[in-house]
Amino acid sequence: MRIAGWVHHRRLLKSVAFLIVRDAAGLAQVVVTDPAVRAELEKLTEETVVEVVGTATSNGTAPAGVELTDPTVRPLGPPATPPPFDLYRPALTASLPTQLDNAPTALRHPTRSAALRISAAAVAGFRAALDAQDFVEIHTPKVVSSSTESGANVFALDWFGRPAYLAQSPQFYKQLMVGVFERVYEVGPVFRAEPHDTVRHLAQYTSLDAELGFVADHRDVMRVLRDTVAGMLDAVNGRAGSALATLGVTPPQVPVEIPAVHFSEALTIAGAPADEPDLAPAHERALGEWALREHLSDFLFVTGYPMAKRPFYTHPDPARPAYSNGFDLLFRGLELVTGGQRLHRHADYLAALAARGEPVEPYAGYLDAFRHGMPPHGGFAIGLERFVARLVGAANVREVTAFPRDLHRLTP
Repeated sequence: MRIAGWVHHRRLLKSVAFLIVRDAAGLAQVVVTDPAVRAELEKLTEETVVEVVGTATSNGTAPAGVELTDPTVRPLGPPATPPPFDLYRPALTASLPTQLDNAPTALRHPTRSAALRISAAAVAGFRAALDAQDFVEIHTPKVVSSSTESGANVFALDWFGRPAYLAQSPQFYKQLMVGVFERVYEVGPVFRAEPHDTVRHLAQYTSLDAELGFVADHRDVMRVLRDTVAGMLDAVNGRAGSALATLGVTPPQVPVEIPAVHFSEALTIAGAPADEPDLAPAHERALGEWALREHLSDFLFVTGYPMAKRPFYTHPDPARPAYSNGFDLLFRGLELVTGGQRLHRHADYLAALAARGEPVEPYAGYLDAFRHGMPPHGGFAIGLERFVARLVGAANVREVTAFPRDLHRLTP
């Protein structure tokens, strides 16, 4: 039997030596009794890349119940310089900044790589759930000409001598593509030049976006979102079971119907003032506790956010125009998803921009499509890193991000 991987750990006992080799599938134990092989093993440092050929022997105490005996061990490169922390220990005890500074090796630790496997499975589930509902995957520009998409700060860059910006989201483009395919989704990076320095914000993160046409209102969007999140968790269970076991995580069940409360009711539940224009993190935590206590649900929809706190393209509630047909989905007391119904008539867009005192010109290319017929539509965006962090119980989204970009970090 042949295996190849990294020297995870060595245990050099008096009469026998054990070599633990790590590859993408996990750990394998190699038993060394030959003095010559042992002498070569003693020269190897942890993280050296090796090839081992030996006899597979059953052993219930070894990883996967099998070990290699009578081995030959061949280095596939020079002895590695050990990283500044022990990767063979069950927990990675280095501080998070140290881990991030040394991400290429820190990510080799089973707990760090497990989170990334879960992330990959969640994205596969997102795609599969929407493919099953006749959505079409699209790919939109990440460099745009306007910085006025949502009022948030943007990263400016030089585009062949012209000003350009990194896209804050695919929002405008996915709406336009509803006019082509009716149902679309995208998985891609988004960029927010907001000076947040918190455990829940990144300057670049992965957004899972979807948009669908011919909706009655935002509730149609919420139903699709519910099924999508359920599909993501099903995929995590099915594709990343060993990663879940490594982290000791059991994914929650998504209720057949996720409980929903109107924004005005949410303020009362959270103990916030009735004139509060938005939900603070403490309010979201209180709502998460309420949903779990009252509905046994890790998920909660908050609907009807004030129009003043939603982007100009948000459709107002026809019965209560000060409130929107928009929503957030909270996952264990943290905002995970923002979504809602959009405006779809050209005249309504002109009126919405005028009401906010915004010029039409920066949006001209976007607005033009609505002159040519767009159906009632809506959509949502899921923050992948927040989803995974909340699922595995990570205190900081950087713990589940391979190479995070934030206010302070641009390397590695």
